[in-house]
Amino acid sequence: MGILSKKDAQLVLDPLADNNPITIQVLGICSALAITAELKASLVMAFSVLFVLGVGNVVISLLRNVIPSKIRIIVQLVVVATLVIIVDQVLKAFAYELSKTLSVFVGLIITNCIIMGRFEAFALGNGPWKSFLDGIGNALGYGVILIIIGFFRELLGSGTLLGYAVLGDPIAKTGLYAYGYENNGFMIIPPAALIVVGIIIWVQRSRNPQLIEEA
Repeated sequence: MGILSKKDAQLVLDPLADNNPITIQVLGICSALAITAELKASLVMAFSVLFVLGVGNVVISLLRNVIPSKIRIIVQLVVVATLVIIVDQVLKAFAYELSKTLSVFVGLIITNCIIMGRFEAFALGNGPWKSFLDGIGNALGYGVILIIIGFFRELLGSGTLLGYAVLGDPIAKTGLYAYGYENNGFMIIPPAALIVVGIIIWVQRSRNPQLIEEA
């Protein structure tokens, strides 16, 4: 990782694989199911959480010695809500149609258990730099899974990627694509996301048997 020490590099790299917040910690599943029918929405949500978690971890770390323990959850919610409002306003200003597609799910970043979990488990006990790396690492781990799910759901469900036809040229008003491809409507409903997550978990554990929980 170049300028990063080995321990610092692990803060970024571990959530990308052996400690992924979705596939290992089983956090953030709701948004993985809800907004991954299109790759563009998955990308925007991934970048949004990257900003909120990276900056939020730093802010909480800077305030950790002055936040009264009795109101720490309230303070954390205020910090994440402020950052989410910034994200929401930027989306409305520069990507209004997409902001309408994501609608309530951007607001639900406030209650994303990955973000609150990292605030509690890491930022409250570590300095700003390590907290920043931890936030970036966990947000990237979350985002990578969202992008993988969004890629396969849009490709197989609509025959497109980022709105562009990939599996052949669309035949007008039929839902059919050239080369014998027909849109798979099942892939654009939430249960399909759960199946894709299950496949990712299976692949991950088959590559690393140490991740398999003992009965």
